[in-house]
Amino acid sequence: MSVTALPPRRGYRSPKRNGPPRRRSSRDVLKGLLKTLGPGLITGASDDDPSGIGTYSQAGAQFGFGIGWTMLLTYPLMVAIQEISARIGRVTGHGIAGNVCRNFPAPTVWFLIVLLFIANTINIAADLGAMADSLKLLIGGPQFLYVVLFGTVSVLSQVFVEYKRYVFLLKWLTLSLFAYVITLAVVHVPWLEAAKGLLIPRLSFDGPFLTTLVAVFGTTISPYLFIWQSSQEAENKRIERKREQVEADTASQASELRRIRVDTQIGMAFSNVIAIAIIMTTAATLHAGGVTEIQSSAQAAAALKPLAGDLAELLFAIGLIGTGLLAIPVLAGSTAYAIGEGRKWPVGLSRPPRKAVAFYAVLALSGTLGIIINFTALDPIRALYWSAVVNGVLAAPVMVMLMVLVRSRAVMGRFVVRGWLYWLGWVSTALMALCTLAMAVNFAM
Repeated sequence: MSVTALPPRRGYRSPKRNGPPRRRSSRDVLKGLLKTLGPGLITGASDDDPSGIGTYSQAGAQFGFGIGWTMLLTYPLMVAIQEISARIGRVTGHGIAGNVCRNFPAPTVWFLIVLLFIANTINIAADLGAMADSLKLLIGGPQFLYVVLFGTVSVLSQVFVEYKRYVFLLKWLTLSLFAYVITLAVVHVPWLEAAKGLLIPRLSFDGPFLTTLVAVFGTTISPYLFIWQSSQEAENKRIERKREQVEADTASQASELRRIRVDTQIGMAFSNVIAIAIIMTTAATLHAGGVTEIQSSAQAAAALKPLAGDLAELLFAIGLIGTGLLAIPVLAGSTAYAIGEGRKWPVGLSRPPRKAVAFYAVLALSGTLGIIINFTALDPIRALYWSAVVNGVLAAPVMVMLMVLVRSRAVMGRFVVRGWLYWLGWVSTALMALCTLAMAVNFAM
């Protein structure tokens, strides 16, 4: 006799399938957050490259805690322009250079791309020199060999390491920046004075202060950061399309834009927290000890030793090497993306080298020239100054183009940027234009 299973009662809930949702453990939350973080985190961390660390160190040494407030001011401006850049990449499937070349006159675009190539290559050279100096400080040995080693490793890893694994490595390299938080913990800091410097703006209109202010803003809001984050979002969208997982509907695309916001906010916060730690460390040690002039991040690390001990020097130098290994690929990669998208070549670190030969050739050329510059008579510190000038000239025009693109329905469709994000983007653009003007006036004096 067969038994026929009765249908479940109306309202019946299976304990396995329809029961109350399982509480997410802290491990699940952490895994979800790590999955959310990507281009924004890497971009923010790479902003604190050895050249940037040198700028923040000089600011802290020269002006003490009184310059710390600039990091709180730049945070919302960084978030706005980086989120706008990332949105362009995600929505259009092309990086900034690709979109600009499709919507603006070619001569203007190529003038800006050439400037970017020059500025990024000089920045790579300065970062390699600082990393080599730091390693020499730690273990001794020939500085020139370390320049070649770091440059070669950075270029070859971009070319030959699988994209997913490479991004994973870059994420973990961001942890090296915590060396600066630990350094801050091992030095004596007058926290009340530090808090005042962070929360109460102190302005001066003399030349040195204005020059430092321009340098700080130019370091935190840089064109290569816009290009990298935008291109990485476009790259990720292209990978998803190949896997037939691309989100075509409005709700899914909106979800991706929310992810971008969280990723960018956390990445830029991380960047500025590290910058604050560097400024406070050098203010509490170098400035307090009467050392107000340093010429490089490696020199800042060496100067910490007699004032704060061996551990502070060690941590500062280790952080320099780690962030350099993170920043050089971003600098070289943003150059390759800009030129490749401008020429409409196949681009992307996820492509095998044989399918994007020209893209990888530009990347390798930028890194190789960065190595070579360290063996010329060119003063890297002076070169870095000129790199800052070029970035200052480049930033404002690129940001204006970004603001035009995100308001265009032809480019962004139904995802045009409106509201506070749009206006904050314009505030950031206006501020960078003022910085460029201040730099030009200071240079002419």
